[in-house]
Amino acid sequence: MKKTLVIGASPNPDRYAYMATEMLSGFGHAVVPFGIKKGEINGKEILKTFPSEEEFDTVTLYVNPVLQKQYEQAILDLHPKRVVFNPGTENPAFKNRLEQNGIQAIEACTLVLLRTHQY
Repeated sequence: MKKTLVIGASPNPDRYAYMATEMLSGFGHAVVPFGIKKGEINGKEILKTFPSEEEFDTVTLYVNPVLQKQYEQAILDLHPKRVVFNPGTENPAFKNRLEQNGIQAIEACTLVLLRTHQY
């Protein structure tokens, strides 16, 4: 299974990052929710400190390009296999930086990827 970092996690069940965290767990993936709001998702605490010491297969983004700036280098330093830019998070400049560093960068919806077994 693919260990995934969800950036932009929220304790609000109406948010897509919440839904993705739940669905990733439901599909058997290890998932680490990271965000600025205190809370939990299905018993998993939302980290407020970037998990720079962990290894991730995938990072899935739920923050806009302006907010991504503060995490770009930290994501590059994690060197995940891929980064998913969910709808509304598209960032061509960061996508290019990722690809230049050997990290697959895709514009897709994590929920759709999971439901269609493309994750």
